Amino acid sequence: MGSPDLKFSALCALLFPDSRVRGLRSTISSIYSERMKSDWNRLEVSIRLCAILHAGLFVVSSFGAGAQDTVRKSAESSGPDELWWSLRPLSHTEPPSPEGIPEDWTHHQIDRFVFEKLALQGLRPNPPAERRALIRRVSYDLTGLPPTPEAVAAFVRDPEPRTYERLVERLLASPHYGERWGRHWLDVVRFGESRGFERNEIIPNAWPFRDYVIRSFNEDKPFNEFIVEHLAGDVIGKGKPDVEVGSAFLTIGPYDDVGNQDAVAALNIRAATVDDMVTATSAAFLGLTVNCARCHDHKFDPIPTEDYYRLKSAFDGVSHGPRVIGSVHEREAFELAMNPLKERKSELVEAKKNLEKGIIDRASAAAPAPESMRAPPSAQFTEERFRPVQAGLVRFTVRAHSGNPSSGVGARLDEFEVWTGDPVPRNVALASAGATVVGAAGNVAKDFEGAYSVDLVNDGKYGARWFVGNPPVLTVSLARAESIARVAFSFDRATKSDAPIEGLGPMVAEYEIDVSIDGEHWSRVADSYDRKPISKALERERYLRAASEEERAKLNDVDSRMAAVDREIRAVPSLATVWAGQFTQPKEPTKVFRGGDPMKAESVVKPASLDVLGKTMPSYQLAADASESERRLALAKWIASDENPLTARVAVNRVWQHHFGTGIVETPSDFGSLGGRPSHPELLDWLARRLQSLGWSLKALHREILLSQTYRQSSHYRREAADMDSDARLLWRFPPRRMSAEEVRDTILFVAGKLDRGEGGPGFKLYEYKQDNVATYVPLDRPGPETYRRSVYHQNARASVVDILSDFDLPDNAFAAPKRAATTTPLQTLTMLNHRFVLDMARALSDRISFDQAGDLDEQVRRAYRLAFQRDPDEMETAASAALIRSHGSAAFCRALLNANELIYLE
Repeated sequence: MGSPDLKFSALCALLFPDSRVRGLRSTISSIYSERMKSDWNRLEVSIRLCAILHAGLFVVSSFGAGAQDTVRKSAESSGPDELWWSLRPLSHTEPPSPEGIPEDWTHHQIDRFVFEKLALQGLRPNPPAERRALIRRVSYDLTGLPPTPEAVAAFVRDPEPRTYERLVERLLASPHYGERWGRHWLDVVRFGESRGFERNEIIPNAWPFRDYVIRSFNEDKPFNEFIVEHLAGDVIGKGKPDVEVGSAFLTIGPYDDVGNQDAVAALNIRAATVDDMVTATSAAFLGLTVNCARCHDHKFDPIPTEDYYRLKSAFDGVSHGPRVIGSVHEREAFELAMNPLKERKSELVEAKKNLEKGIIDRASAAAPAPESMRAPPSAQFTEERFRPVQAGLVRFTVRAHSGNPSSGVGARLDEFEVWTGDPVPRNVALASAGATVVGAAGNVAKDFEGAYSVDLVNDGKYGARWFVGNPPVLTVSLARAESIARVAFSFDRATKSDAPIEGLGPMVAEYEIDVSIDGEHWSRVADSYDRKPISKALERERYLRAASEEERAKLNDVDSRMAAVDREIRAVPSLATVWAGQFTQPKEPTKVFRGGDPMKAESVVKPASLDVLGKTMPSYQLAADASESERRLALAKWIASDENPLTARVAVNRVWQHHFGTGIVETPSDFGSLGGRPSHPELLDWLARRLQSLGWSLKALHREILLSQTYRQSSHYRREAADMDSDARLLWRFPPRRMSAEEVRDTILFVAGKLDRGEGGPGFKLYEYKQDNVATYVPLDRPGPETYRRSVYHQNARASVVDILSDFDLPDNAFAAPKRAATTTPLQTLTMLNHRFVLDMARALSDRISFDQAGDLDEQVRRAYRLAFQRDPDEMETAASAALIRSHGSAAFCRALLNANELIYLE
């Protein structure tokens, strides 16, 4: 293979072939040679050179047009055989000859590919795994749950080969299979149940997409059909809710809903929103980083920036939001029930409108002239003066606000003042003067106590506002009876405008002020009825108050009948509304944004396939004004085509990854030049073609993998093999693994006998949700039985921390997580030892074993081991466990079992 110096020089030549960077290449090569001769250890050299090489790659990219020209020429001139490996057509490589391969490794094509690779490196595979390890392995891989002790005992007793095949079939048929593999897919498509960004509010109707994914895996829906439903489910499945909901994939990612009044900022937010769809689609299905071509040609893959915008054009008509999804029958039944009710209500609305017109016409004719009325209330400062009067209490009743002419609920008030008639007036309403205030709050911020409290109106500070609740009444109790002559209040004292500031809520528009000495007898000192109304709506409401008793009776009768109709309308079962996006025809053709800047729109691009695969498979191109649905459907069919070499490769690699811990390509969503190279390229292509020949059935693909000797071999560690292949990428052994976050939590519930196996529906929360202008997620200290469901049904909010799940590397779904981290941290130990959930489950396991009842303690210990580890303890373990129970109690023993590595590691 050559010396390290020669190998490194060759690597530099490959990375930096351009003459303009030969100096950089020489510099790096010399650094390598000198440092390797010095006393630096090889690890330090490797780390430093990785950093240098990374910087060097960006030096290459910084040559801008030159590098981009190279990318563009590569895309345009390369033939299929000259393309990057993942962009070439699937090969037709047959499995190696069985000659020279052990008999039990010749029956399955996968094993022949793997064995050949091992033999080339002078390696041999491990013998088969012992049967307890195998049933635990395959049970967790397919369902995410442990086998029962009874199932393990039966499997161990029956070594007949068909027993394992029947086990695989039983697990594939389990509804828990979809829960396990659906969770894998939800990671890939960045599924989350909150909006993300600053406000991060919960999306209460996102869960149907999660159930759709689980259901699709359980039904073994062909994966190419699954892809089409993700991109165009509403197009091909109109009137079929189980299909239509698939297109929620497009809008199930994070969504910036804050809004921005600045046109440039709004355009950039929209561009980022569509970019999320482009990124998710290209990474999940094609394993390409097409999003890297948003601002310029891709620096490392032959993807021109036009390809990005061709893909973007498919999503330009997609926006976030809820959509009614119902079958044809459901929609017809809904309309049949609603139409007569709507007609009756329309008639009543018309009758009320005619009644009100008569009242308004009469009242307006008798109304005072506008010039005779006082100025309307002001947002900045409104004052009422009156003859001095003795008062111990002042009552302020809000009758209307700027957003509602008929109710004061929801108005905002930042300060309310009551002034004496003294030569030097005093504000006796201040809390500092001993006054107290009472009033309902229209909003409560759980994460900020007192944020909208009535106490804000007499603290002597401006800005923070009381949100007026129901009833819309403020009562001020003075420290003692005073002679008062003036009342003043404001919406925002600091503003220079009489109108309320947009975004800060409504101001008081109509009010009454009463005073009392004893709280029993009240007298009016001021109101707003002689002020000009702030709006036509308020003027109309005033006229309606002038209705006669007969007119009022007629209005009340109409209102009563309308309320009855409204009750009937509410009783009609509503159609399901799902956060599945909304689709409209784009107003203009898609254009390339120079530098990714939507303010620099240049040439028009047509909806089309990626040019990078034009040499490999048939292309498509639509008209620039093609319908929104046609764009998405054409893209979906192109991606899901058997002729697309990427789609099947990426799909089978994801399945392989979740069985062996690492995919044949170790970067599951990046098959480009910065991603990993396949460890078994011929096997990858064989599996891809096999998936297609099996009708894109993932369950059939599972069988192919799970029945192989490669999967069934032992995880036993061999030093001589590890020296050559430390990560077991060549699969000389089955790679052991720690369970995922969901598996850890679900296993604890399962072992304790508390797992609720209910399927589907709205999720549970392991946090307290506090929502005001923004959302806050506070982890629960004591999760109750309502949370004892499988973890896949947890309502995972973005940027939230969930005890146990987050500790064991549950990814933040603000981004796709095609490959999870597997860390080992002190926090994991502390959580497993001390979290209330684990302590509760330890007690539940103790109760399940019935330790507190008379019985054979050794047998109780054995039952606990069978439940936790699916095996019997040896004599030493039995004796030590019994001694622990006698000294510290059964709950302590069960707590120790739940903290054992054996519980959460698979061999």
